[in-house]
Amino acid sequence: MNVILFGATGMIGQGVLRECLLDPEVKKVLSIVRTPSGTPVDPKVTELVHKDFYDFSALAPQLAGYDACLFCLGVSSAGMKEDAYTRITYDLTLAAAQALVQHSDLTFLYISGAGTDGSERGGSMWARVKGKTENALLQMPFKAAYMFRPGFIQPRNGIKSKTTMYRIIYAILGPLYFLLKGLSGFVTSTDRVGKVMLSVAKHGADKRVLENRDINDLAKTL
Repeated sequence: MNVILFGATGMIGQGVLRECLLDPEVKKVLSIVRTPSGTPVDPKVTELVHKDFYDFSALAPQLAGYDACLFCLGVSSAGMKEDAYTRITYDLTLAAAQALVQHSDLTFLYISGAGTDGSERGGSMWARVKGKTENALLQMPFKAAYMFRPGFIQPRNGIKSKTTMYRIIYAILGPLYFLLKGLSGFVTSTDRVGKVMLSVAKHGADKRVLENRDINDLAKTL
């Protein structure tokens, strides 16, 4: 299986990339980034630097021959106005999806978040925008599209968030993880998310929207 990965330097993306490298069925990973990561490159990884994440048309020839896109790129909505958050969350994601949908044999997997508002009418700004993004992706003619809604994600295997606020939160809650992990509807981990994304990319899933509990239940079968 060959995959395209967005967000490889973020916390979730790091976890997904790690699982890609560990999975013998993943033969090739195309990591699309704005700037070079500066990290050692595994032989199965090709890092493609592309400056304009709102226009991927020039990359069309290089996007052929892949089985799945693992879209892990995203930002916190903290302190952001709706138009700015929409620009990054909805517009950017759809720009990538529109370039990839030309390859109809591709499966698109999107990291959303627990509490996403699929009705697009709720009071939470970030949840409405995420819901709008999910709905647009689900309507596109991919081979298949799956929305992942993880809750609290424990970073494992040395992975750290680039966001200072999140690092502080994880440092505080980390010691409590063993108490929280029983809440399968709320807590998961970077390795679980990565493993389940790859499994769903290969074999599909019964649901197109996977909540945190669904992610954990699938992880138990792997």
